[in-house]
Amino acid sequence: MKAFSIFIALFLISGSCPEYANSQTDSCGSNLTAVNGAQFLFDTSSLNCDAVWTAQDYILRYAQASPNVWSFVLSAPNIDCYVAMGFSPNGDMVGSSAIVGWVDSDGVGGVKQYYLGGQTPAQVLPDQGNLVIIGNSTSIVAVDSTIYMGFQLNASTPRNQLIYSVGPAGILPSSPSYRLTQHQNMVTTTMNYLTGQTQTVKAPYSNLKKNHGILNMLGWGILLPIGAIVARHCKEWDPIWFYSHISIQSLGFILGLAGISCGFVLEHKLSAIVSHHKGIGIFILILGCLQMMAILARPDKASKRRKYWNWYHHNVGRLMIFFAVVNVFYGIHLGLAGRGWDVGYGIVLVGLFIIAAVLEVRMWMRK
Repeated sequence: MKAFSIFIALFLISGSCPEYANSQTDSCGSNLTAVNGAQFLFDTSSLNCDAVWTAQDYILRYAQASPNVWSFVLSAPNIDCYVAMGFSPNGDMVGSSAIVGWVDSDGVGGVKQYYLGGQTPAQVLPDQGNLVIIGNSTSIVAVDSTIYMGFQLNASTPRNQLIYSVGPAGILPSSPSYRLTQHQNMVTTTMNYLTGQTQTVKAPYSNLKKNHGILNMLGWGILLPIGAIVARHCKEWDPIWFYSHISIQSLGFILGLAGISCGFVLEHKLSAIVSHHKGIGIFILILGCLQMMAILARPDKASKRRKYWNWYHHNVGRLMIFFAVVNVFYGIHLGLAGRGWDVGYGIVLVGLFIIAAVLEVRMWMRK
């Protein structure tokens, strides 16, 4: 209980760090030519404009400058992250080519093309890709709280399946490798260059991904701690506490097993590389199976072996809950579910922690 409490406290402290607020730093009503300090290497006076990613305040301005030349200016909040715009042949990130830009704390910026050959940073290759960038057309500048990235492409019509992403705060590409770290958020869209309309594309297997997260969070990450609280603090209501404990833990195990099954299907469908998340999940499942089988070997209360069984059952349960909580938060991070899921699950854990702490004090006062 004490170790679990310390873990929750540390996690809440780390989770309470402020997130960059999305404030509208640019709009289609703004005139680029009137932005002080924004120097572009092509004409920006007659660009079309669209708010392509409202959640991150991404504004895209574009136009066909000549039969085979297209001009683009992407603006986004300057929050010490890289910004990226990918052109995909099929809507997937893998196989797309992206223009990535950044401006560091000293005001020094960079723009590079990357080829996304896989899902690991080592497979994201700088200075490679299928985009034909017009020479000396790229530029990037931070003006007040907005970053502007401009470039021109040589194409009859650019690919209309566009991917936008934002990188992790404070981790920018740098020489000599210009390695690109995994984005913290992204969205896939389709662009109609004639009408200027952008539509967000729903991520593949998003419902399966959501079911995987909810089932594991509810089963391993919520019901198991509740069952443990019942077993520790409700023994005065015998035998109700025992049957409640068994029922809650069994339901948690069933939901968790279903969630892990969804995870295996999801891994196969998306060809996802989630070895650590998967390994922890399998470890939790093994501990859960051991706990379920331990019920069959539960000695009588009068048996001398009962204290050893209790020690095993209690500590394996604590270990399982600890790794379940860690893996739920890790899964939220891998799935890019957003800060709301972190906060929501954190609030549930805080509630359970407060209940457990009050009951713990009550138990010690009665001794």
